[in-house]
Amino acid sequence: MAHRPFELARTRVTLFEALLRARDQRGGKHPILEDHERKVLSYDDILVRVFALGGKLDGLIKRRETAGIMLPTGAGAVVTFFALHAFGRTPAMLNFTAGIMNLRAACEAANVKKILTSRLFIKKAGLETLEAELSKFAKLIYLEDVGKSIDLGDKIVALAKSKMPRAFAAKGDPDNTAVILFTSGSYGTPKGAVLSHANLVANVEQGYAHVPFEPDFSFFSPLPMFHCFGLLGGVLLPLFTGHKTFLFPSPLAVKEIPKLIKDTGSNVVFATDTFAQQYARNAEDEDMKGIKLMVLGAERVRPETRETYMKRFGVELLEGYGATEASPLISVNVPGRNRHGSVGQFVPDLEWRLEPVPGIEGGQKLYVRGPNVMRGYLDPTKPFGIDLLPGGWHDTGDVVDVDQDGFIRILGRVKRFAKVGGEMVSLNAVEGYAQQVWPGAMHAAIALPDARKGEKIILFTSQSNAESSAFVAWCKANGVQDIAVPKKIIHVEDIPLLGTGKTDYVALGRMAADLVARAEAA
Repeated sequence: MAHRPFELARTRVTLFEALLRARDQRGGKHPILEDHERKVLSYDDILVRVFALGGKLDGLIKRRETAGIMLPTGAGAVVTFFALHAFGRTPAMLNFTAGIMNLRAACEAANVKKILTSRLFIKKAGLETLEAELSKFAKLIYLEDVGKSIDLGDKIVALAKSKMPRAFAAKGDPDNTAVILFTSGSYGTPKGAVLSHANLVANVEQGYAHVPFEPDFSFFSPLPMFHCFGLLGGVLLPLFTGHKTFLFPSPLAVKEIPKLIKDTGSNVVFATDTFAQQYARNAEDEDMKGIKLMVLGAERVRPETRETYMKRFGVELLEGYGATEASPLISVNVPGRNRHGSVGQFVPDLEWRLEPVPGIEGGQKLYVRGPNVMRGYLDPTKPFGIDLLPGGWHDTGDVVDVDQDGFIRILGRVKRFAKVGGEMVSLNAVEGYAQQVWPGAMHAAIALPDARKGEKIILFTSQSNAESSAFVAWCKANGVQDIAVPKKIIHVEDIPLLGTGKTDYVALGRMAADLVARAEAA
């Protein structure tokens, strides 16, 4: 296994230059990218496509104009992303699962007037209503139409430029904005994180220095590119380190994905706990036995998921932790240093500090600062304005505990605590208790206002026969306080998820408020 020590000097390049640097090291003919269409592209193939598409986009999108990208994960999205960079444009990755209100807010905040998308994608994903709404305030540019306008002459020019890419690509500053990504919005309206070229390249270098890489690593990522985990882990990390990546357009294809992991010979897989559980349920025993490294993020990894993967596939799951604002990798467990229940140790060159939170015992709020941490959020009141982070420190909003060996345990988000009768109760802990009582089901806890006790806890669960009595009995047997017992337990067929795989607490809050209002009106 290989480690490359973290060198800050290596981060002082643009994303396009980082791609060219990897091509120089691996060779232009090195196969590097494949997607569901099963056509393997080399670095040279990518560059020809980048210059052909970029040449057309250069006339369609003005300089200093932010271009929205609304595409599924795949080679087309990667080529579009780098085509914009080759011609000095900034992409904003749009979450097509976020709903029109959030998308409109994102476009306004990022000053997006033009959106690059695909007719075929819109049809397959059933996004016609969204398309109609978006077209009211932005011009939609369909890649099929752009593709038709690329003639033989354009292809010859693109081929020539790909031979000397540095001579023809736009010159960029590593500290300039490389991409605008929007936070998941699990608790409210998404915010636009402004990430520089140096931020993203630094995070690739931090990951490469922290995780032992093997020469034959081959990546598989079904995660959306509008999410930082999917963009960095599935695309930039393998492309910049010279390891082939297979991109799949949706993590929801739970029957197809396990077979594809085997068929493509992929041995590094990125997912969330929710999706990993579903892949295991739909997999044959041989499908995932070739995995050497499986990293789960975005939500807590459940003990039963670990057990399933180890027993059936011999795969040791690695839990990591990140934030869009940190490009996203903050910490991750690695083979040989994998402490269950933790999210691993901090990546190199990342400063951190803890601050106490009134009313919360046993953990403190985490702040991080480093080369991978964004400059700030978009300031929606000013075009291209950035609300800079004070002193470069990002408040993660997460309550954590860091042990003497530097392993981090996430206790919950500050927003994920309910104040019941004057005492703080972790909603993550309530979900954990429910997991102990009903291990085969999915659970999500939220807090609603309560006239008597300040707040009350509502638990949503996919367990059909969930009764409060079973929860109360477990709490008594395990010394858990009564205030952690949900006021109401609601059965739902499926816990609503965001496109990133995280629980959609905003949707659950609306559902709970609606149920309470109807009960009060009855």
